[in-house]
Amino acid sequence: FCLSRGLGDVYKRQLLEPEEGRYDFGWLDDTLDRLHRGGVRVVLATPTASPPPWFTLAHPDAMPVTMEGTRLWHGSRDTYCAAAPAYRQAARRIAGELARRYAGHPALALWHVHNEYGTVCWCDHAALAFRDWLRSRYGDGGYGLDVLNDVWGTAFWSQRYYDWEQVLPPRATQWLANPSHMLDYRRFWSDELLAAFCEQRDEIRVHTPSVPVTTNLMLPGYQVLDAWAWSREVDVVAVDHYLESPGPDGHADIAFCGDRVRSFGGGRPWILMEQATSLIYQPDGILAKEPGRMFRDSLAYLARGSDSVLFFQWRASPAGAEMYHSAMVPHAGPDSRVFREVTELGRAVERLAEVAGSTVRAEAAVVWDADSWWALENHRFTSADLTYLDEVRACHAALWRSGVVSDFVRQAGDLPAYRLVLAPALCLVSDEGIDVLREYVAGGGHLVMSFLGGMLDSRHHARLGGTPGGLRDVFGIRVEEFCPLPTGSIVHLSNGDDGTMWSERLRADGAEVVASYAGGPLAGLPAITRNSFGEGEAWYVSTRLGERAHDRFIAGVLAAAGVLPVVPGVTPGLEALRRHGDDGRSWLFVLNHTAVRGLVPASGRELLSGRRVTGLVDVAPGKVAVVREEMQPGAS
Repeated sequence: FCLSRGLGDVYKRQLLEPEEGRYDFGWLDDTLDRLHRGGVRVVLATPTASPPPWFTLAHPDAMPVTMEGTRLWHGSRDTYCAAAPAYRQAARRIAGELARRYAGHPALALWHVHNEYGTVCWCDHAALAFRDWLRSRYGDGGYGLDVLNDVWGTAFWSQRYYDWEQVLPPRATQWLANPSHMLDYRRFWSDELLAAFCEQRDEIRVHTPSVPVTTNLMLPGYQVLDAWAWSREVDVVAVDHYLESPGPDGHADIAFCGDRVRSFGGGRPWILMEQATSLIYQPDGILAKEPGRMFRDSLAYLARGSDSVLFFQWRASPAGAEMYHSAMVPHAGPDSRVFREVTELGRAVERLAEVAGSTVRAEAAVVWDADSWWALENHRFTSADLTYLDEVRACHAALWRSGVVSDFVRQAGDLPAYRLVLAPALCLVSDEGIDVLREYVAGGGHLVMSFLGGMLDSRHHARLGGTPGGLRDVFGIRVEEFCPLPTGSIVHLSNGDDGTMWSERLRADGAEVVASYAGGPLAGLPAITRNSFGEGEAWYVSTRLGERAHDRFIAGVLAAAGVLPVVPGVTPGLEALRRHGDDGRSWLFVLNHTAVRGLVPASGRELLSGRRVTGLVDVAPGKVAVVREEMQPGAS
């Protein structure tokens, strides 16, 4: 584990390259040398998220352009277009110079390329790169254009293209934009940013081939990148995570973050690159974490597979746009509650060093699909209150409240590794995904799909014949009609539960009806179904269940699939997780999110206190225990 001293995005490019091609590394030499003397290893970032004013003036065409056609100006960070040749050249150049300068420096532990990739641009440079991406995807020349026109359905509204130069980014337009066009632009931009990352990474590897390279993905709700594709190009997956709520919802959000990042890296340990010690920026103001929360949150990330606890930032800036962003050393200085908690955390991390490298195991998984998110956003025919992120979060949170640890998987991923797979709001399913889901259930898996499932193919075309398209026999149903609900409306179900936001007119073609609609135009029709297919079972939920109803439903599905909590019978408000070592050792993390003491079955050595645990571990309110468990007989 390491405790960051927060170098990251603090370095401003005008200090490294005050004018084009002239470098000043003296101050950075002194900084790295001083940190090395103090026993601190460095995650060194490239400064390409904040081009300096001289770059803006020299290359105004490299500034980003909005969807509406407005060119943005210097004055913040992220003032660049990632498709602009001048920007890409300058980014490669500074990355190479940094790597050449600090190759072999004893403080250097990891390269951090850029910062929070995600700025989107719709300029002419982006248009040119988009056309190149489309040619590569669909073929060059007239044949490729014919394929493109078919995929985008351009016969509708006279959008057919006869020349590649006619193809532009999906800029602001009069009415509804072409959803297939918009989906491809989302895919393209993720690939374009990834190409920019890989260029810097490759420059760095020329000089420091043995030093790992990563970048920091931004969670929870930032969906510009396809994280599955990005995770294949980094040496270790890293993430920034700032809570959207310091209250109870934040605990579930940390679990949601940790399980996703661990899954993006194929289950390998990952890096928490940034979090907040205290203050949390929100659209409507700034919130603060209560005393002890930062410590418990940090160990929650470790419990879900992180091998690091890092922060932005080391010392709070006295000026600038983020002068009140939380820091390890706040404006009040080191004689403060925040810094005392940081040093307490540092001591705890040292005592947990033996956990590094161990992994987390799961028997349940949730499908995470960038295309479905983008498709649901691009073609807004649902209520604005219904979002992909909320639906996936709700499913994961139900598993979290049940005490079950879950991985995330691609729709065409390795599903047989799991007893249960949840596929919420999976509106877009490729033909490959259809085959994988079908084979998973037939082979004995338990699959849960929610409303809107399988309505689109990979081209963003509607699947004909009713949904879930391509999987109707697997679920034993046929959805004939979507019936969205007005905001605030509730539908009652025959089992006493309620649904909101959405409903569907479906018929059971062999499926068992678990619950039906109890009133309104859908009265008596199926709402929740269960179907046996091959050796497995497929469940379908056609409305959004409330939290308690959803928890009851998930509990039933978990029982049917034979998936158990990490520690059965744990009191609500206590979170129990386990990491496993290759040598047969295991570590039980217990986080107490309540105001009363908690008791959890465990035997072994509690690492934070050093005390022996026999039978039960006693965890004080708001505290954490980490037990190195006694090895079972026969374990390696």
